[in-house]
Amino acid sequence: MVSMATKAAITHAGLPPEKLRWSCDPARIPFDTTAQAELLDGVIGQDRALRALKMGVELPAPGYNVFVCGLAGTSRGGMISRMIEELQPTTKLSPDRCYVNNFKNPDRPRLLSLPPGQANAFKKDMQSGIEFLRRRIPQVFEGEPFQRQKGRIVDRFTVREKELMDDFTRRIARDQFALGHMQVGAVALPEIFPVLEGQMVPIEDIPKLVHEGKLETVAAEELERKYEQFRQEFTVVYRKTLTLSRELASELSYLEQEAASVLVDGFIEELKEKYPGAKIAEYLEEVRHHILDNLDPFKEREGEDEHQQQPSPDGGSRAPAGERDPFRVYGVNVLLAHNEQDTSPIIFETTPTYANLFGTIQRSYDARGGWTSDFMDLRAGSVLRADGGFLIMYALDALTEAGVWRTLKRTLNHGKLEIQPMDLFFPFGTSALKPEPIEINVKIILIGDRAMYELLYEYEEDFKKIFKVRAEFDEEMEMSDEVIRQYGGRLRKLTEEEGLWPFDRTAVAAMIEYGVRKAGRRSKVTARFTDLADLGREACYVAREASETTVTAAHVCRAIEAKVERHNLIETKIREMIEEGTLLIDTDGSRVGQVNGLSVLEIGGYSFGKPVRITASAALGKAGLINVERESNLSGRFHDKGMQIIAGYLRSKFAQDKPLSLAASICFEQSYSGVDGDSASSTEIYALLSALSGLPIRQDIAVTGSVNQQGDIQPIGAVNQKIEGFFDVCRVKGFTGRQGVIIPVENVEDLMLRDEVIAAVAADKFHILPVSSVEEGFEILSGVQAGRYDSSGRFEPGTAFALVDQRLREMAQTLKEYE
Repeated sequence: MVSMATKAAITHAGLPPEKLRWSCDPARIPFDTTAQAELLDGVIGQDRALRALKMGVELPAPGYNVFVCGLAGTSRGGMISRMIEELQPTTKLSPDRCYVNNFKNPDRPRLLSLPPGQANAFKKDMQSGIEFLRRRIPQVFEGEPFQRQKGRIVDRFTVREKELMDDFTRRIARDQFALGHMQVGAVALPEIFPVLEGQMVPIEDIPKLVHEGKLETVAAEELERKYEQFRQEFTVVYRKTLTLSRELASELSYLEQEAASVLVDGFIEELKEKYPGAKIAEYLEEVRHHILDNLDPFKEREGEDEHQQQPSPDGGSRAPAGERDPFRVYGVNVLLAHNEQDTSPIIFETTPTYANLFGTIQRSYDARGGWTSDFMDLRAGSVLRADGGFLIMYALDALTEAGVWRTLKRTLNHGKLEIQPMDLFFPFGTSALKPEPIEINVKIILIGDRAMYELLYEYEEDFKKIFKVRAEFDEEMEMSDEVIRQYGGRLRKLTEEEGLWPFDRTAVAAMIEYGVRKAGRRSKVTARFTDLADLGREACYVAREASETTVTAAHVCRAIEAKVERHNLIETKIREMIEEGTLLIDTDGSRVGQVNGLSVLEIGGYSFGKPVRITASAALGKAGLINVERESNLSGRFHDKGMQIIAGYLRSKFAQDKPLSLAASICFEQSYSGVDGDSASSTEIYALLSALSGLPIRQDIAVTGSVNQQGDIQPIGAVNQKIEGFFDVCRVKGFTGRQGVIIPVENVEDLMLRDEVIAAVAADKFHILPVSSVEEGFEILSGVQAGRYDSSGRFEPGTAFALVDQRLREMAQTLKEYE
């Protein structure tokens, strides 16, 4: 009687084959092949995220940078770039930026901002002007008018110096002294000599002459006394000649400045007129004064020492190795330049290191290993190049690269970029340069995941101030004919870009079905087009291997099978262990307190179902439910919660008129790697009810489903993988025609099972049994009615719940008597 009733229940409750999968009718595909589809690029079905992104890129207020989360794929940065280009936000092109020498304080390079497109022209004009002066100034100084004026000045000072020296020479000659020169190393210094017998004798030789008797002591002392007197007088005269030399140099310098100022003033005034602006005018005035005060480098004709000159990276020439080019101080270091056709930049920084983002200060090393840096060694980074536009990068890279996150926050908070080297790499020799900060207006778009966004929002105080826009991309979207059309357009784009064969309508339908399975709901399809693109590439490879020029559904199916085969080695090994009996899983018969549960393992992005034996035992006691996994530190938080829900269900069902006086343990057998999730909570209830009632449970049925305290079966995830996992085990151990899986009724709309599973159901070899309550599931497993309360408040006699209630009542009474 029980067996017949159970068989009838299974036949009645089993889902028909047409309920086990959603199929995309190829007739819904509006083209024969993707070659006829409307070409489409961009993101599909992400209107919410696009609206958020649009506001973020168009709102100019501070802090409205964008954090993109949920967008999956290998080219997310490129996709965001294309999306911003399609939005065409209204932005203002940033000015050109260049650094020049600060002649008053060389350690603080001066920043010049010019209208877009003028920085390179300004640099070129400065170079041309300096080269012009290098050619013309020597010509002016060598010209007859300048040389004539210079000669008059030199002659005048020469006469005055000669008069001083001649007067001094005459005075000392009266006392038998003369003015000569003494060689000291490579230098000849003026010196006073006594004249004895017509010969100039060094004063140091006087004692020797006394010793030899050639000079009397009194005469020698008189010579030494006069020598000291003349020496003091000569010091005064020599100082006067030095003063004359300085005056001569000053007059010659003034003459040179007067002669060169005509050329320099013309050069400077021309630049002022061409490049108006207070800061540029101030800089050009400094250049004017510096050139006129430092004319010596300009006196040498350009090209005279070409064998010593080397080309410099910024044009012109530079000094030999180890020497600084004296004209380097007039250079212009252009960090940011635009063309007239440029629009607001959109930069995707794939390697956001500190130097790549914020720029750096390079070092110039000499032959001895020493280094220097100046304004020409400043280098720009992506933040500056994206000024006036958008900079895209991955959040994880920004957080893990040394110094990047801290500097990024500071830059966005203050709206100013300071170019400095990364101190971490040069802790003992950081640059003394402090360039003038650059005011920037750049939108930062960070790409990350939801977990990272929540962590930053919760624990990073500045994050919520500088990233006020969250653009969240959904991983799935509603299935519709429009979505099918859009997917067709994306597939055409893929085939044209990568040279793939076109996909016929059956292939597109098969790929849509694959997308629905990935989404996990029949009414949804995955928005991760990268997954479908990978499948398309692999299906095209299969078609080419078969020497066919159009991809069909058969090629897509073989590509899916090959993909599974590449990832399912562990799954195959587990199935072999079950077949050999190493892992104990029964697929026939019945047993008290034992149920086949279903778990899911994910390895390297591939998930598969794995049957697991769940057992329960019950005895007299007060310990309540004992979670063996938790006692072994193998239970996760969600599984612990599931156990508490089971306890609540037992109390609400069986402890209204008596206490629960039991010690019951529940265990996942042969599980050594931890258990989490509550999708096995209904399975655990069935095992516990069997242990309490003594009713054996069918082993040819596997169970999955979450439960609440009211006994309602709740939907779970990965239902297809769980069903297929038990199906594969039944196939290797042999079908009996009674095997199947109990699932929550709410998961019926999620079913997208493999063709072989659907064929087995159609042949009545396998069964999918949806249930909505614990009572339904236990009736299928035990073959006995669960039971309801009768008029006396007890469960109906002969039902499963009546047996459970009776056992619990006896246990409570026994415990009371024992105590």
